[in-house]
Amino acid sequence: MYWDVIEVIPKGDYKLFVRFKDGTHGLLSLLEEQMTGALEPLRDPAFFHQVFIDNGAVAWPGEIDLAPDAMYMEVSGKREQSEESALRS
Repeated sequence: MYWDVIEVIPKGDYKLFVRFKDGTHGLLSLLEEQMTGALEPLRDPAFFHQVFIDNGAVAWPGEIDLAPDAMYMEVSGKREQSEESALRS
C-alpha cells in the first residue's frame, strides 16, 4: 500500500521521522499521555530508539506497532496544512 513505511528514524522527545512508499514524509510526535498499556515501554528513551519497520509498519520489540494508515493521514495532513500556509503568505 502507499502508506507502507520505508524509513523510520527516532528523534528526541518521542518523535519519529517517517517516509512512506509514495514519498510522503514527515515528523510524528507521540504524546506521553498516549503511551499507556501496550505502548508504556515506549516511555523509555532507550527502548523508543529500538524502532524498526515490520511489514510496512513502525514497530518495536514485543510486538508493539503503530498503524501506518493513521500515521500517513497525520503526516500528509500536516504537509497539506504547511503548503496551504505557504500559499497564503
